[in-house]
Amino acid sequence: MTGIYGVLNLAGNALLTQQKAISVTGNNIANVNTPGYSRQKLMLENKTPVQSSVGPMGTGVEAVSVERVYDRFLGVQINSESESLGRWETRKDGLELAEVIFDESGDFGLNKSLGDFWGAWQNLTNDPSGYNERMVLQVRSEVMTGTFNRIYSDLEKAQEGFDARIEGAVEEINRLSQQIAEFNQKIVEVEATGYSANDYRDQRDLALKKLAGLIDINSFEDASGKVTVSTGTGQTLVESNSSRNLTTQVNGFGFKDIAWVQPDGMTVNITGNISNGKLKGWLEARDVDIRGYKGQLDTLAETLMDRVNSLHQLGYGLDGSTLNDFLTLAPAGGNFAEAIQVNPDISNNLDLIAASSTSAGIPGNNDQAIAIANLQHALSMNGNSSTFDDFYNSLVSKVGGDVQNANAYFNHQSDMVVQLENRRESISGVSLDEEMINLIKFQTAYNAAAKLITTADELLQTVLDMV
Repeated sequence: MTGIYGVLNLAGNALLTQQKAISVTGNNIANVNTPGYSRQKLMLENKTPVQSSVGPMGTGVEAVSVERVYDRFLGVQINSESESLGRWETRKDGLELAEVIFDESGDFGLNKSLGDFWGAWQNLTNDPSGYNERMVLQVRSEVMTGTFNRIYSDLEKAQEGFDARIEGAVEEINRLSQQIAEFNQKIVEVEATGYSANDYRDQRDLALKKLAGLIDINSFEDASGKVTVSTGTGQTLVESNSSRNLTTQVNGFGFKDIAWVQPDGMTVNITGNISNGKLKGWLEARDVDIRGYKGQLDTLAETLMDRVNSLHQLGYGLDGSTLNDFLTLAPAGGNFAEAIQVNPDISNNLDLIAASSTSAGIPGNNDQAIAIANLQHALSMNGNSSTFDDFYNSLVSKVGGDVQNANAYFNHQSDMVVQLENRRESISGVSLDEEMINLIKFQTAYNAAAKLITTADELLQTVLDMV
């Protein structure tokens, strides 16, 4: 139709189309700060032309669809880098906590208490029968053993904290998996009608990104728009509109392992197969870093206890007693660093401290006290290649080095994710300047279409006046 009614119809379509474009632009502006939102764009096409006496004539414009501006490959990259970022973020936090536990900057570190312990034995050599010297030795020995106990306990508490976070992460993974399955269903239902489920896709992508930050995943979208999600080693988390759960199981150390629940209800332990995400970082901090530090601290306590006791048993106290241990384990038991203490018998009777190497030398002989004091500089650790102080200093240095290494990886991954997010923002993000320009453009087109309707109305009125 190329007459006046054709012009009126063309103008009406143009008016409605520009109104839709203004609505889409307004939605972009409203979601400028919405996490995960992808800018939307109204796709416009020429309507089918009609034949006229002068050839084909256009019949205006029509809105075909609303599409989101999105780079799928970039989304996959962001998810992949988010996995590594999550891993190093949590591991860095765990190592920084360990660094605080091993803090030697004040007067409460193990280095200081070890030095005071050896110094007390050295002072005892000056007056092996002196009550004050023995009292100082007993007090400083208890401070040293208490420092061992405190550091070990703090490391265990750190592990327990990571364990609680691991359990919380598993619950979050299950929640996100269920969300993604629900979004799959909604997307299929909407797009089956011929429309694009842009908002649901944005929300699903955001859930996928959060999931990738927790555990390494693989995702694949089929032709119907549904996403299948699996762990890095192939255990399915989301399939179509259903999800499968992860769970936790207590391992031999009393901490939580991660297990995948099979369709038949049986579980598969996947802890050793998790390679990225916050779960990996917490597992490494708990089972590798902190466990390793505890092991070295325990080795130090065990060797110290063994060497001191071996010499002390050969000596004689002021009461002539011998074969007494200077250090023992608490009755409740436990690892050496966890349970080491001064022998309660010695704490109750300082005469049992064996400073003399012979019973005949009591009270003036100090040979055994000298031998124990000299342990400070003896090569007792690492296969008799380092002293106690060297061994502990190397442990503290290792903690510091591990923190620096984790910080370097975290900073690198942070830069990678920021760069990719900036790239995504340049493609999919909302620019208020651009949207304001579009708003003016569509508003002007809307006004022009309205003017065209007015013109067509005036033409009709002229024709009617001619009747």
